Amino acid sequence: MTDGWTPFSYIVVNLAREIRPGEVTFSGVNSTLPMLACMLGKRAWPFHFTWINVAGAVEPVPLKVPHSSSDPAIVAGAPAIFANEDFYDLCARGGMDMVYLGCGQIDAEGRTNVSSIGPWHAPRVKLPGGGGAAVMLPTARRVVTWRTEHSKRALVDKLDFVTAAGNMQALVTPIAVFHRDPPGRFALHSWNPAVTIAEVVARTGFGFDSSRAVPTPPITDAERGALAALDPDGAFAAEVRA
Repeated sequence: MTDGWTPFSYIVVNLAREIRPGEVTFSGVNSTLPMLACMLGKRAWPFHFTWINVAGAVEPVPLKVPHSSSDPAIVAGAPAIFANEDFYDLCARGGMDMVYLGCGQIDAEGRTNVSSIGPWHAPRVKLPGGGGAAVMLPTARRVVTWRTEHSKRALVDKLDFVTAAGNMQALVTPIAVFHRDPPGRFALHSWNPAVTIAEVVARTGFGFDSSRAVPTPPITDAERGALAALDPDGAFAAEVRA
């Protein structure tokens, strides 16, 4: 891809670019790309932010990048570990500034489906359910999600099931970054220079405004270096395709 982007680097770096100075940032269950984004931010950003992950680790320093949120590496180096009820309570009290939450489907209003694909009573695919989404999407100050596949079956005009709604404010895919000011709709914030806006439109199931969109700024040396240190053999990069 142009400007030094690959599908993997585009998602991870643009997820990391959503982090703001001084924030409390949370990454959820089996969310390898947001975990990498938080670890990249710790290496590349010139400001402090607090990272809490779904295992409850506060400011962990993993010796390796875990593939799973069940990997003990996810809590390595943490000076404190929260129970699940503690970080849910923190979020409900307004203490989570930015939360990364995954989704199966997402619509233009930032509502997500992590329950089922197809009719609820006879689904084609049963998804894992919305414990975290149902609690955190309405209560976190900002929520950011991602899809490794940019297609009309993931970015939809109408969800098969509405699991959660609330403060979704950014969506990152391999070809685009969308921003949303609740209660409005997603608008195109920037696009991967390897594609055109017309391609983004053609691959998106909902309509969106692109009048203020710009090409995504190139990956920086600091971002590239941090990502190379986190994925030196390209194992994670190989799992993400446009």
